[in-house]
Amino acid sequence: MLSLTTKQRDELLSLYRKDPDPELRFRAHIILLLGEGHPWDTIEAMLFCSSRTVDRWLKRFQDEGVAGLTGRKRGRPFRLWQGWLTILVYWVTCKFPSDFGFLRSRWSCAVLALLLRERHGVAVSRETVRRMLHQRNLVYRRPRPVSPPNEEERRVRLAELRELLEKLPAHETAVFQDEVEVNTNPEIGRMWMLKGRQATVQTPGTNKKRHLAGSMHWRTGSPPAPRSPTPGRKSCTTGRCPNRWRRSSKRNGRTSPGARGAGISGRGSGRSWKSGPPGSRGDNRGFPPPLS
Repeated sequence: MLSLTTKQRDELLSLYRKDPDPELRFRAHIILLLGEGHPWDTIEAMLFCSSRTVDRWLKRFQDEGVAGLTGRKRGRPFRLWQGWLTILVYWVTCKFPSDFGFLRSRWSCAVLALLLRERHGVAVSRETVRRMLHQRNLVYRRPRPVSPPNEEERRVRLAELRELLEKLPAHETAVFQDEVEVNTNPEIGRMWMLKGRQATVQTPGTNKKRHLAGSMHWRTGSPPAPRSPTPGRKSCTTGRCPNRWRRSSKRNGRTSPGARGAGISGRGSGRSWKSGPPGSRGDNRGFPPPLS
């Protein structure tokens, strides 16, 4: 007959009543019935188990106590050394993918697995990396946007651009052009971070959205002058569409830094203007001739 102490019986009752694992509740039930003096045949009939099952968990309880009922995980042991886990956590919390030559700003499990194989010769799957990061109390969620402390870095970058333009050779030219939807606060994606400690991302402040399309020559500082719309042409108002001009330029071997031209739309006024690219019949003032 199995004899249980008061502490053991309380622990077994707690497991039997509250533990979410049904297997663990089943094992605790076996030991409780043995402690109450029920014969094995009765336990086997009540719980629909074999005598081998009762014997196995009785011996495990006698050797290891209540902790022995939790069982041992099946399968081969985990092959990733704990030191590699420390390296992964350091990369995720202190480094960026761009520090290792990746053209991305946020970590993914696939990138971490690839970097671990390239740097240390350890081949693991991205799912293994994901499980290990979760075990180290890391979660995959969106960071919190914060304003930058100052604009010193921005001033340095602008100074570098100005120096580059000032030293530009006379036979070369530069054109600022873009066609983009501008958000002062960029879209923030998910990334790995410590649980309960939300990461931060610097943003300019309150988000403002603007739509911009245009080009400007850096020497003159002026965009091409807008022209009145050509009747019957809504998408191209210069008599020669930019896309057609690009295709003809490629066939003739011509290139131009201002291929896109500029676009200005007057919302609410019902009017729109577009100037053609260099070489078209549109107004090209401010643009140098295409380089040969």
